[in-house]
This record gives sequence, structure tokens and C-alpha cells, in this order.
Amino acid sequence: MKRNIYLDFGYLLTLAASFGGVIVLGALVAPVVFHTDSLPVNILIDKYNAGIVMAEIFHRFSYWLYVVALYVLVYEGIAYKTAKRDTIILIASSLVLFASLMFSVVYAPKILSMQALGREATLSDTFLNIHLAAELDFKLLAVALLVLFIRRLMLLKID
Repeated sequence: MKRNIYLDFGYLLTLAASFGGVIVLGALVAPVVFHTDSLPVNILIDKYNAGIVMAEIFHRFSYWLYVVALYVLVYEGIAYKTAKRDTIILIASSLVLFASLMFSVVYAPKILSMQALGREATLSDTFLNIHLAAELDFKLLAVALLVLFIRRLMLLKID
């Protein structure tokens, strides 16, 4: 059966865009939002309000992660059924599914609900542990997306 190059390209583009989104949000957006005191203009946002802004950004990004999880599930499921099996891809795609759904279903809503309780809730050990777990999950997602992208690119053969 002839492969559809457009589906492969769309899948690789989705993986690359998702990896780029994770990197941009984690390495560029978060440091700017949380360190407004270092900006050359007079904008000062306290840590609590910066956290509210970042949580909303991550909440909106989680909608994209739902799409990514569905796309990975369908694409890799079809690839698996058509005997295009690979251990690295199976592990990486499972990690992408796990990390994206954990972030979107568990961490982002839990952080938002705790922020809604007020500043005191965000200073609790529970909040700090959830936040740390979300950061680790986001890093795991970045690595898994990168590995899946590279491995799929390596195995891509045009018939």
C-alpha cells in the first residue's frame, strides 16, 4: 500500500510544532512572565499574578495537547496495525500520550483550581509539588516529542 506523504508530513509537522511550543512556553515565555522586573519597561507583576497568567497560557496550550494526543494515538495505531512497528516509537508515542494527557487532564486543571482558592493555596506544599510534577511532565513531553519526531523521520521512506 502506498503511503500518503501528506499525512506523514502533517504528522511530523505536528510533532515539531508541539515540541517548539513546549520549548517556547517553558524556556522563553515563563522566564519573561515571572521576571518582569528585568524588562526594560516599567511593568511589574508579582509572582502570584504572573502564575495566573502562565496558568492560563498553559491551560490554552493544553487544548493543543489534546489534539496532539489524539493525532499520535490514531497515526501510531494505524502504523502499528499495518506492521510498521518499532520499539522506540512505541515507547516515545506512549510517553507523548501519557505526558500530554497528564498535563492537560491533571496538572493544568489542578493548578488552576488551586489558584482560584487564592494566594495562600499557591504557597502550600501541595501546590508546589503539583507544580514541580507539571514541570517534570512538560520536560518529559519535550523529550518524548523530540525522540518520536527523530525516529519517525529516520524511518520515513518514500515509496
